Amino acid sequence: MDNYINLVKLSVGTETVDGLEAWQTEYRKQLPEGLPRHVTRMWPKREPEVVNGGSIYWVIKGQIQCRQRILRLDEVMGGDGIRRCAIVLEPEIHRTQIAIRRAFQGWRYLKPEDTPPDLSKGRAAEKPLPPELSQALAEIGVI
Repeated sequence: MDNYINLVKLSVGTETVDGLEAWQTEYRKQLPEGLPRHVTRMWPKREPEVVNGGSIYWVIKGQIQCRQRILRLDEVMGGDGIRRCAIVLEPEIHRTQIAIRRAFQGWRYLKPEDTPPDLSKGRAAEKPLPPELSQALAEIGVI
């Protein structure tokens, strides 16, 4: 899987990784497959690379904090008859090292070499630092 690309997306309205997980758990109950998904208007032109091992990196409170592996892209039709892209995700959320990210609309491609590494399993269970502190530490290159 050396020919893949990731996506980065703001998790609008989410305050924490736990909040994202809770929202997805509730939302998945409404879906026949039970897999989380994010529906977007734009279809990735680099679809083969996205589904070849890519992940969606979630920006929460101005920081990349976690990721989910992308399983596939499904076509869905909105109530307005417009074709949309459902990014179908693996349910497991992997916490990552903090990486500051400015606000943007939609999603962006994220090269593998630009992604923050996953936290080790032991660190993923730690209580996260307050957002202001983790941002300050990330800005000076400590985390």
